[in-house]
Amino acid sequence: MHPYLQSLAGGLLIGVASWLLLASLGRIAGISGIASGAFARAPGEAAWRRAFLAGLVLAGAATALWLQPSMTAMRPAPLLVVAGLLVGFGTVLGSGCTSGHGVCGLGRRSARSLVATLTFMGAGVATVLIVNYLRG
Repeated sequence: MHPYLQSLAGGLLIGVASWLLLASLGRIAGISGIASGAFARAPGEAAWRRAFLAGLVLAGAATALWLQPSMTAMRPAPLLVVAGLLVGFGTVLGSGCTSGHGVCGLGRRSARSLVATLTFMGAGVATVLIVNYLRG
C-alpha cells in the first residue's frame, strides 16, 4: 500500500474513532487524558479508557504485521526517556495533547485548541528548521 494511502486511511480511522467516542460516550479522544485516567479513576470510568488504549496498541501491532513497514533505527533509551518527559511536560503545560487539541478540539471549533494546535505546529516547524540548520 502506498504511504499516502496508509496516511489517508490512518487519518480517517482517527477521525472516525474520535467521533465514535464523542458520540457514544460523550468523551474527547485526547490520548494523554485517556492514559492518565486509565489508572486514576473509578473502575467503571477506567474500563473504557483501558479498552481504548488496548485498541490503540493492538490495532498498531496488527497493522504493522499486515503492512510490514520498514523499521527505523532504535534510539538510545536515555534520549527516549528525556523525550517522553518533555512530551509529558508539554501536555500538562498545554492542557492537553496534540490528539486532544488537534483532532477533537478543532472539530469542536475550540479557540483554545486552535491556539494550542498552531503552537504545536509552529514549535515543530521551528525544531525541524533548527535541527536541519545545525546539521549543516
